[in-house]
Amino acid sequence: MSEIDVRAALAHWSECVADDELSAELAQLSEADDAAVADAFFQDLEFGTAGLRGVIGAGTNRMNVYTVARATQGLAEHLNARFENPSVAIARDSRHKGELFVRTAASVLAANGIRCLVYPRVEPTPALSFAVRDLGCSAGINMTASHNPAAYSGYKVYGADGCQITSEAAADISARIARLGYFEADGACAKTVDFDRAAAEGLVEEIGDDTLERFVEAVLAQSQETPEQMQRPLEVVYTPLCGTGLECVSDALGRIGIDSLDVVAGQGEPNGDFPTCEYPNPEERAALEAGIARCHERAAQGAAPDLLLATDPDADRVGVACEDGDDYTLVTGNEMGILLMDYLARMRAERGEDIARCIAVTTIVSSAMADDVARAHGFELRRTLTGFKYIGEQIGLLEAAEEADRFMFGFEESYGYLAGTHVRDKDAVVASMLICQMARFYREQGMNLVQAMRALYERYGYCLNRTISLSYPGADGARKMADIMAGLRAQAPASVAGRAVLRATDYARGAAMPVVGGTGEGLAPLPSANVVELALEGDCKVIVRPSGTEPKIKAYLFAKADAREDALALLDVLDAAARAMLA
Repeated sequence: MSEIDVRAALAHWSECVADDELSAELAQLSEADDAAVADAFFQDLEFGTAGLRGVIGAGTNRMNVYTVARATQGLAEHLNARFENPSVAIARDSRHKGELFVRTAASVLAANGIRCLVYPRVEPTPALSFAVRDLGCSAGINMTASHNPAAYSGYKVYGADGCQITSEAAADISARIARLGYFEADGACAKTVDFDRAAAEGLVEEIGDDTLERFVEAVLAQSQETPEQMQRPLEVVYTPLCGTGLECVSDALGRIGIDSLDVVAGQGEPNGDFPTCEYPNPEERAALEAGIARCHERAAQGAAPDLLLATDPDADRVGVACEDGDDYTLVTGNEMGILLMDYLARMRAERGEDIARCIAVTTIVSSAMADDVARAHGFELRRTLTGFKYIGEQIGLLEAAEEADRFMFGFEESYGYLAGTHVRDKDAVVASMLICQMARFYREQGMNLVQAMRALYERYGYCLNRTISLSYPGADGARKMADIMAGLRAQAPASVAGRAVLRATDYARGAAMPVVGGTGEGLAPLPSANVVELALEGDCKVIVRPSGTEPKIKAYLFAKADAREDALALLDVLDAAARAMLA
């Protein structure tokens, strides 16, 4: 929109909005500078495969009851076109306005004749994925902004299979949303009905605790310990980062014998302000500082914990830190994925299972060490595109072939893990349980998880990773990004950082799924993706992927060496070379 357009949009919203809080914000915006008005109104909040995500507030580019209602109307039309009697499960995390947005979405769905099943309190994302399939729903909605700062909220949509929606579904929903306004009197906007009336008429129901119990039972079905092993001691400091994890994580851990969790003060209960943690992302040390401080307190008292466990606000991702000399070291997402994959393979082998039947799934940008672990244990490893929905898709294919029992584990480098087929998304509840059981396993050997990972490095070599993100701002940014990707496709460099490029893979052409320990026979090619991979001599590689939502290109760097120092030095060289290549 032009400057006049955004001012006109502001005036239109000011006339039509009935919400007192949004009206007050619009009044403030009317006195603000043009940049502030433009930021709120220059576009409609984009609906993609991750649904909606944005800052809470007034405007078309914000998360509010009107943008939520409009998106839900698009979803309702999509569902009514595909299902005879659709139903939707709805959940929320601890974000501000979460309950209001749930009621708004349910009111729109009910007005469109769609039955809604709503969790009555905050619950983890995996509990929503579970509920969709457990209750036979056509779709799911989760009001969550994952690990974003407190100003954000989001609207994530799941399909009937419990996976995040496909690109095709997202495109159809987005097209339907685009035809809608926000306040139009001619009906070209969201239909709505009073929430309490819809509940009285049976179109809105609460999801009972029996569903949540079945979810926790499904998590416990992945336990790797005998009842005797569950008696072994383990001291855990835990932080839900003011999110949704406490109820389900503490329940699951209590049932495997960890009934005295030390929950970090001020971070246990849901709180959308995230007052002790500005950026509640368990990948970042800053988010774990309060937990690390509690670990140091325990250590000073002579009772150092075995690990610090941290789940993100919607409890689909989990981070871990362990004592390492005088400080605590964070286990990276790639490292925890490798540790868990190796541990689960060991446990299955000890039980006498045929490991050759097992299948693990990760992504093309996750640690190369996963290949080595798969070869060592003899199971099959598949690599999908980035995004856990692709891992969930592989589980669905196995289930359709009546081979769901072959699925052993899935992980992505961004701290998402899954064992079991009870959900189709990453699950910090089952991951937390398995991490604690694995920690007990290594404690018996005199190691914590950081030390266990070092042992794996010594065995397989130091496969280290780094991700860099380069920005391309301004009007020319998109064109510059397109030129870079086109150049890589037209003529890949002969070498990067002095290492020959052995193979260039353009995933836009639908590359074959990378498979280790299997033939890949019968597997469909990967979907087209704007990604280029450069495999370098010496077991190194660079993967280049532009963002679909920001003017940025990410480069994933992979280095391998016999010593950690050499691998880190190699990452530095690859870093400099990638920046020069993408300049």
